[in-house]
Amino acid sequence: MSLGLAQRSRALNCFIDDIYNRQKILADGIVPADIVLDSGNYKAPCAGVSPRYGAWAHICGTDLVRDQRGKFYVLEDNLRVPSGVSYMLENREITKRVLPELLENYSIQPVDDYPSRLHSTLASLSPRPLRRPCIVVLTPGIYNSAYFEHAFLAQRMGAELVEGSDLFVDADDALYMRTVDGPIRVDVVYRRIDDDFLDPEVFREDSALGVPGIMRAWKAGNVAIANAPGAGVADDKVVYAFVPDMIRYYLDEQPLLASVKTYLCMHEKDRNYVLANLDKLVVKPANESGGYGLMIGPHASKARRAEFAKLIEDNPRNYIAQPVLSLSTAPTYIDDHVEPRHLDLRPFILQGKDTWVTRAA
Repeated sequence: MSLGLAQRSRALNCFIDDIYNRQKILADGIVPADIVLDSGNYKAPCAGVSPRYGAWAHICGTDLVRDQRGKFYVLEDNLRVPSGVSYMLENREITKRVLPELLENYSIQPVDDYPSRLHSTLASLSPRPLRRPCIVVLTPGIYNSAYFEHAFLAQRMGAELVEGSDLFVDADDALYMRTVDGPIRVDVVYRRIDDDFLDPEVFREDSALGVPGIMRAWKAGNVAIANAPGAGVADDKVVYAFVPDMIRYYLDEQPLLASVKTYLCMHEKDRNYVLANLDKLVVKPANESGGYGLMIGPHASKARRAEFAKLIEDNPRNYIAQPVLSLSTAPTYIDDHVEPRHLDLRPFILQGKDTWVTRAA
């Protein structure tokens, strides 16, 4: 499992680096150019940049599911600002206290080394050869739904938790953090805000969350950003359908993990099939994350399916469809008894100088 996830992460990073540089995979016709270059996740200001080690998606949360026969499938790749790992770590801590006998009687892999692994990955990206580079976690602030995780990981790594107003880019195109002792140069930013809000000089001018000039500092090689701006170009459910081809193309290997069969509504044949079988399929928008905007056909009303049929016809590029999988279950404690519940898994893959996969899967 870990080998398959690491393989997928390497191929996706090769793809992102290629897209912002040579675009060889597009020229060779492996992936259609329009689905990449016309995507809202393609960020033209990132063209010509190649981050250290060719790694753009340094932290990837890949969603896995297992069908009723026990076979694992990759459901989607989360490459922009994937979240959730802190809940895995805290859940393990609580389990140790509430059900200590589980860890005494069974061989369970530890997961509490994730913060140190994350720190090592981020430190390996530093543009300066320092023993302890300055690493910050850039958060939108206390009102963000994942703020707990931002604070949790910063504390566990010994990194500074900052907001955009705590940082500035000076005349030397380097990034600095404001402190009571004066400015301190920042080497690595673990950013937890979306691309569009990262730099008002380049993206949304009205953003109060980002840092003016941070893209200049990044493109000059004076600061590393994880995940790199523009990494979301591979975080697209249409692009997802081509990941097995990327693995063969960049790595000359066969995929070790299966992908779910995906119908691309931009193709007429697939679109006709989807429209005729909406009651049997899961329909997803290409650029949403976290389960937003999808329709599960067997559980949707006739009116809901008609709504999605129109959405697909109006903008076929923005929709894909997949068969409904019969997911395996896990015993779950509900009230005062145990019941089966369907689940998916989100292991995290870290890629910098080295590649590492959480043991949760």
